[in-house]
Amino acid sequence: MNLLLDEIARATARLADAGAASPRADAEELAAAVHRVKRSELHGVPDGSFDARFWEFVARREAGEPLQHITGRAFFRYLELKVGPGVFVPRPETEVMVGWVLDTLRDMDVRDPLVVDLGTGSAAIALSIALEAPRARVHAVERDPTAFVHATRNVEELDERGRVRLHLDDFATALPELNGTVDLVVSNPPYIPMSEWEYVPRDVRDHDPADALWGGGDDGLDAIRVVEQTARRLLRPGGHMAVEHSDLQGNAVYWVFAEENGWRDVRNRRDLTNRDRFVTARTTSD
Repeated sequence: MNLLLDEIARATARLADAGAASPRADAEELAAAVHRVKRSELHGVPDGSFDARFWEFVARREAGEPLQHITGRAFFRYLELKVGPGVFVPRPETEVMVGWVLDTLRDMDVRDPLVVDLGTGSAAIALSIALEAPRARVHAVERDPTAFVHATRNVEELDERGRVRLHLDDFATALPELNGTVDLVVSNPPYIPMSEWEYVPRDVRDHDPADALWGGGDDGLDAIRVVEQTARRLLRPGGHMAVEHSDLQGNAVYWVFAEENGWRDVRNRRDLTNRDRFVTARTTSD
């Protein structure tokens, strides 16, 4: 065992004692970030190249700072995104919703589908769509200026085809010029009720931006209600919608997309742990 791997083993024990959910993976990711190598290359770092900043990173993770804020990067599907304080760190469960979006776009009889991402954050969803459905045109809306800076950096670095357009705007009023023309709207909005504050993991509630967590209203669904209204305005007849929610909100979100408001084919969809995770729907056709 070389020096770095020995230090990673020690860091793993410290992070486990601190309550980290994945202490070995965290320690390896911190080491890879400090030494500018892939995790699979850690064994090849010479003893003389060990960087003591590794222990500074470990101490920050012990104190509850999110791993992605320390390393400055987050992985989402096929992307490595720049993240940090002020922007929501994308979660693996959202990747399942993006997979549904991509399947839906491939099944559309539309040459260059028009997609809107409401609440883009780091631009994880928008960039994944642009990368994996390269004919799609994506408009990504973010209302928080700090998150918008992160989104701009990621789009400038990763959107090689120029398929993503960013908009600093509010969900409720964004993109009136696209009313009735959009093929698909997707959103991972805030949806946590403030009444559940004490149940939210400390590193999430202390470090993720509040506007990306708390959905508003007693049930946390006010932001999703705004997304529904905006999607109904933007979508063409027969257009598709996907919106993420917590694993306890599937039934409530289902009824947000009411038939009397012009929705059909409303479905609860599950994530990889078989929990309700997002709702999909279509607008009625003419």
